[in-house]
Amino acid sequence: MRFALPILAALLSGPANAQMSAPCDTLARADAIVEPWEENSTTFANGAVRVALLDAIEPAAAAFHLLILHPPFDELGGRSCTVISRDSGLGYSGVTFDGLEADYDPATGLTLTVPAAIYQPEQSFQNSLLVTITVNQATGEVTVSEELGNE
Repeated sequence: MRFALPILAALLSGPANAQMSAPCDTLARADAIVEPWEENSTTFANGAVRVALLDAIEPAAAAFHLLILHPPFDELGGRSCTVISRDSGLGYSGVTFDGLEADYDPATGLTLTVPAAIYQPEQSFQNSLLVTITVNQATGEVTVSEELGNE
């Protein structure tokens, strides 16, 4: 048993570090926003930042992503667009969008936290996560981190 715990911890700790934020691409489509839109899209920072839950449908075990429209604005007034996914462009197996919370610190920017889940096919195991996203509205930088849950 004492050998199994470090191995289990190592297996579970790896995927929690595998997240990414990337410019919007083929995932950022209106038909991918989970319906009803009014329950799966919300704004922060006086409407300057919009977050929407996306369902890419496939792969089914990793189909959910987050779309973030945020400052800075381009020369035509359009916001920057970032998609939050897992490493390699795979998404989450689930995102609890109604658990999305926000906090603002002028030194770091807007911080969003949302419960999510990942599927680990190698272990036939699903694990909960808390995804933390920080949006620096001045620079447009979006950073993501994950913390494994207790489930």
